[in-house]
Formats: sequence, structure tokens, C-alpha cells
Amino acid sequence: MCGIAGWMVSGQGLWNESHLAQMMAALRHRGPDDAGVYFDKKGVALGHNRLSIIDLSKNGHQPMVNQETGDVVCFNGEIFNFLEIRSELINLGFNFKSHSDTEVLLYAIAAWGMECLSKIRGMFAFAVWRPREHTLYLARDPLGIKPLYYWNSGHGLSFASEVKSLLSLPGFEVLADAFAVGQFLEFGYTFDPNRTVLRGVSKIPPGHFLRVPSNGDPELACFFKPRLDLDEKVSVYELEEELYRILSKVVEQHLISDVPIGLLLSGGLDSSVLASLAARHGPVTTLSMGFAHSTLDERPYAREVAEFIHSRHHEILIEPRQIETEIVNAITCFDDLFADFGTVTTRLLYRSCRERGLKVVIVGEGSDEILGGYSVFRTAESHAPTDWWLFQLYRLYSGRRYGSYFGEFRSIMRRQLELAGGDRFAAIRLFESCYQLPNNYISKVDRASMAESVEARVPFLDQRVVEFAYRIPQGALLASGTEKRLLRTMARRHGLLPEITLTRRKHGGSIAANWMDDDSGFRTFASETILRKGGWTEALGLRHAMEDYFYRNRQGYSFPRSISIFRNLAWRLLLLELWSSAFRVAPIAR
Repeated sequence: MCGIAGWMVSGQGLWNESHLAQMMAALRHRGPDDAGVYFDKKGVALGHNRLSIIDLSKNGHQPMVNQETGDVVCFNGEIFNFLEIRSELINLGFNFKSHSDTEVLLYAIAAWGMECLSKIRGMFAFAVWRPREHTLYLARDPLGIKPLYYWNSGHGLSFASEVKSLLSLPGFEVLADAFAVGQFLEFGYTFDPNRTVLRGVSKIPPGHFLRVPSNGDPELACFFKPRLDLDEKVSVYELEEELYRILSKVVEQHLISDVPIGLLLSGGLDSSVLASLAARHGPVTTLSMGFAHSTLDERPYAREVAEFIHSRHHEILIEPRQIETEIVNAITCFDDLFADFGTVTTRLLYRSCRERGLKVVIVGEGSDEILGGYSVFRTAESHAPTDWWLFQLYRLYSGRRYGSYFGEFRSIMRRQLELAGGDRFAAIRLFESCYQLPNNYISKVDRASMAESVEARVPFLDQRVVEFAYRIPQGALLASGTEKRLLRTMARRHGLLPEITLTRRKHGGSIAANWMDDDSGFRTFASETILRKGGWTEALGLRHAMEDYFYRNRQGYSFPRSISIFRNLAWRLLLLELWSSAFRVAPIAR
């Protein structure tokens, strides 16, 4: 796991070594173990900060060069089936100097070009300069687990693992994208797959690569699209066995590491299944967190699972005062704005992992989105006309009665419905996995973990698991008020978990959501930040609504006014105000 940065420019002298050093300094937290740079006379620069996980020797140093072809790669992430690909490449005559997956990627590109992406199973963002083609390639994994941003200045294209790394480049103006900010306020993230919250900065969409020739325009190409291939005839037993087989192999490969690994254990179904599968390969270390002064505390449930699988278990308690301090320190994690509050709390948990010597953790994100774990999937059972159903769905996602972005949301969902052949459950699943996950929830996982120099692995978002999940029909996942039915029955059949874990209803959330309402200290901090003069709240015309929330204890407005849930809006405005101060972004009126 690492941070990558660099550029391709049309002429010499636009950016220099000191600019690359500044870009890399902004990403130091992503890879504090080693650093390297590469410069080409044709105006190409690559920088790499390394978090050493596999092959800790100097043989894993990056940027890594293929001495025969001249190809240079900067790689962020992990290839979990790298041993299989390595064997195939050895049979083709390639000789390896290291045991790293980076060298496997380098030679895979030499053997198959960018077609190698069809063979790779992992989480990754990488840049590869191919001097014989005079072309730079930037690629991002199928589910968007690893981020990759770029800015095309017109004279050169620069890229980085995080937006903040681009800010120091000469000519870059830090200006908010009004449309993206609007999406953030309405949904909690920017759902446009290319757009970011900063004007001019784009992101490589999941499952795509950008071809950047030295004498032409960049071209975006897709190498992975979710394929819905529902199998209504296969039995539940056969589905359970295939899910067990695939998950077992994926978890086994996710345990490959030359440094200690831990598992984040909430006590819920998803993380518990992963921990139990991991425990079948040897002793495991698990960690869970709880929130002081909150009714939300899943530590007893995690403890039950830890005892069942005989893990070395640790518990971390988080206080409201820590959040107030931490959110100000952590705001740079939200550089491409998203509103998942868990970024703050899980960062504290990842910090505890690092303090205990764990550089890698396995987490359960992704299961709800691909296996139908949210209550929103129940709306698929509605027989309402399509546009009315989409409007109700929009209300659930936005926390508003109506808003400015329903048109865009409806267009997106209509495309998902078309891809799903009219299947509403499948359309929601496509939206969740293609929009919610990469732009919000997985951003939380990446930023919170990497801020503490910890690699987070997400087995449920392995391409093999996702492709299998897209074959599972609705009936095998939703039944008698139970979500993720197939995962539960598979876990029961194979004795993975205690029965109480399998039957417990989903609690939801990894945060103490009531702190904004119930903790006076945090509430005062939030109100003072949100209502400060000259800020975004004022510029957007939302001051009166927030005064109603903080001073008059209103939870929302009744019909026909649009804002129905004030707490959601308050949290997003809090992040926006703090982000604006940290990155010196001037507020703009709606």
C-alpha cells in the first residue's frame, strides 16, 4: 500500500523535482517506509511513498523499472492472486528478482499490455510509463477501492493518490465545483464518477484506465463492468457452497503478508464471517470499538464472536471529546469531500491497530451493497410506478423531501434499471456498488486507514466475490424480513458463527450518531463552526434552517419545505466548513 504521484508534461520546465517532492510530502502518511522518484527526459515524473507489506527488502523499491523494456511502474495496492500470475509469467520465461506483487505487475504489463487487467484480482491504482509507446497509463481497480486523481492543466497532466497532493503544483487554483458541492450536501458525496469537489480535478472511475500519449489527448477506457447474470434455477445449497468456496479462497489470499495482520470486528455478520474464515488458517487478532455516552455499543457482540473463534481480542473505547479534537485534525482526510462520519472514528481505531504493531487489517465493508444488506433494498418490492418509486428512493438516499439533484439521480437509476432488465433489486445493487461504495464508503476506508499508515483490505469487494454476488437472485438474499440471507445460511451450514450472531438484527452505523443531538460539548462545537459569519452555511442560504436545528431543536421542516432531516445536513455543513478552512476554499453561493 502506498501513495503515488507524478505527471506527464508537454514541455520541460513546467514542473520540477521540488514540485514532485512537495506532492510526495503530502502523501507521506500513505507510505512512510520508503520513497523513490523517476524522471524521464520526455517530461515524465513518477513518485512513490511505500508502506512495505510484501517483500520488505529493497527489492520491492519503487518506482520499479523493467530493464529490458524500459517500462516504469508506480503501484498502490495489492494483487491478491499475484502468486498465480507469477507462476504463469515464470512459465513464459520471466525471471524475478523480488517476491513482490509490484514486479508481477511490471512483467504482466510486459507480457500482455493493459490486457493484464483482466487477470489481476486485487485493489489497486497504478501508473505505468511505457517509453517505447511514448505513453503513460493510469489505472484503477474494478470496485474503486484505491483512489486515483488527475488534473489536466492543458500543458501537462498530473496525478496523485489524494487530491491534496495536487494543490502545491504551480498553476493550480483551489476552487470549489459548485455542482459537486451541491451533490455532497444532498447525498453526502459526489456521485458523478469523474467529478470531484475541486474544479478541474477528475478521478479515474472504477474499472477504467486512462491512456495518456505524449503527443495526443488522454483517452479513458473501461476494462471492467458489472455483469448481471442472475441464475434463478440454481439451488440455495449450490449458491451457499460456491459462496463459501470463493470467500474462503479470497480470505486466504487476503491473509498473505510479511507483516502482522488484524481484523476489525464489529460483532455484525460481515466482519464476523471474515474473522471466522481467517481463524481457520491460524490464530488471528481482532479489534472492536465502542462509543462512550452512547446507546450504540457492539463490543459485547464482538466479544462473543472473538470467544467463539478464539481470537486475540482488543477493545477500544472512543469518547466524544476525542471526536471534537480528531475531526479538526482529520479534515484533510476528506479532501475529496464525502460525509461518512466513520472516517473520524475508524481513524482512531486504525491508529490503535498501528500502535499494536498491525500494519494490515481486514474489514467487512462492501457486503451490504453487493448482498442486499440495507433496508433500501426492500423498496424493490414496491409496485409503484417507476418515477414515483425513484422519487421515494431518492428521498431515502438524500435525507431530503425533494432537492435540486433528483433529475440527475433519476437519470442514473434509469440507466441502472435498463442494465438490470427492469429488476429493481438489481438496479439498487448496481447503484450501491458503482456509486455509493467508491465515492463514499470506500473513500472512508482508504482515507481513515492510510492516514494512520495502515493498509485496509476488503475481501467482500474482491472482483471474484462481486461477480458471484451479481448472479444471486433477490429471493436468495431477502426473505422473511432477513437481509443477506445467503450469507447467513452459508455461515450456519459451515459452523462459522454462534447462532446468536446469525439471528441478531443489523444495528447499522459505526458511529454514535446521537452525539450531534445529545452531547452538549460536541453540539456547541458543531453549531459555532456551522453558523460562523461569512461561511458556507450563510452563502448557501441555510443559516435559518441551522438556527432552527441548533437553537430551536427542530429536527426538520414539514411539507412542503424540502429539508426533512436536519442532522444529515448539519453534519455535511460541518465538514464543508472545516474543509473550506483547511484547504482555503472560498464559499460560493448556490
